[in-house]
Amino acid sequence: MTTTWKYDADEHDPLTALRIPVTSAHPGWFYTACFDRESEARPTDAEARMIASFIEAYQERWFGDGSWRKKQQAQAFDMDCKTTSVFHKWADDDWSYRCVAWQYGVFWAPVFPRQRGGEYDTTKAKGPMTLVQVMDYIHTIGDGQPMQHWTDWKTAHPEIFGDNR
Repeated sequence: MTTTWKYDADEHDPLTALRIPVTSAHPGWFYTACFDRESEARPTDAEARMIASFIEAYQERWFGDGSWRKKQQAQAFDMDCKTTSVFHKWADDDWSYRCVAWQYGVFWAPVFPRQRGGEYDTTKAKGPMTLVQVMDYIHTIGDGQPMQHWTDWKTAHPEIFGDNR
C-alpha cells in the first residue's frame, strides 16, 4: 500500500520522528517550527530534542490539551496560522532563526556569519548563538529577559535543557 506524503517536509529525515519538519527557509505549510534543510550543519541529538520541546511548549501554551491540540497530534507535524520559527544551523553552537511572517529587515537573526559586524547586522541578536540562546531570544521582548512561561518550561524539562535553563 502506498501513501501520499502531503507535506513539503522531508518524509524520511530522522527529525520527522521527533515531529520536526525539515523544509526550506520558506516552508509551504504553517508548521509551528521547522529546521532548514539548507543548513550547513545538522542538529545534534540534544539540539533535536530542544527543537521538539520548543514546538511542544508552543502547542501546550496556545492550545493546551483541547480538541485542536488532539487534532495536531494525529498529524505528522504541529501547525498554527503561521510558521513561528525556521531554525538554521551554521556550525557547532552557531544558530539563527527567522519568522516566515517577516517582510522587512534581516533574513536570519543573528545574521549570516559573513555579515556579522557589518551594515546588515542590525538585530540585537549577535552571533554566534547557541540554539538555547536563539530560543531565549525568540521569547524575549525588548531588552528584557525571556518570558516567564519559557523560563518555566525549560526549568520543568531539565532532561532536555540541562544547564541551559
